[in-house]
Amino acid sequence: MPWSDPRWPEAVRREVIQHLESCYPLEGCGVILHAPGDGSWRVCPLRNASPRPVHAYAFAPEEWLAVCVQAETRGEQVVSVFHSHVDGPPTFSSEDRSLAAPAGHPLLPGVSYLIASVHRGCVSWVSEYVWRDGDFQT
Repeated sequence: MPWSDPRWPEAVRREVIQHLESCYPLEGCGVILHAPGDGSWRVCPLRNASPRPVHAYAFAPEEWLAVCVQAETRGEQVVSVFHSHVDGPPTFSSEDRSLAAPAGHPLLPGVSYLIASVHRGCVSWVSEYVWRDGDFQT
């Protein structure tokens, strides 16, 4: 499996990978939620509303708002944002950085970013980035 990090439940990893592969040749995106109270996890694929979906992602605002409202109701926290890079490496690009921390501070403190490299419709690698020392790092 291209993403074998045991910190993430296998079912979560599998669902994220399936969603991102199904979006190819466009970038896929979504969020992972966790409910600390009962330990449950939920993957929420979101529609890529970017005007350039081959090269960028953007959450559809109405879907993002609905996920946030549901998460609050269920006692869940957004723990990770995920998206794919089409036929490219899973690196945190300057565009990713400008969207995640437009003023030099993360919009979602404490939330990691998972970036999957999808080649020919198959995820080949997933990298995780966290905000540390003023930048997103693996």
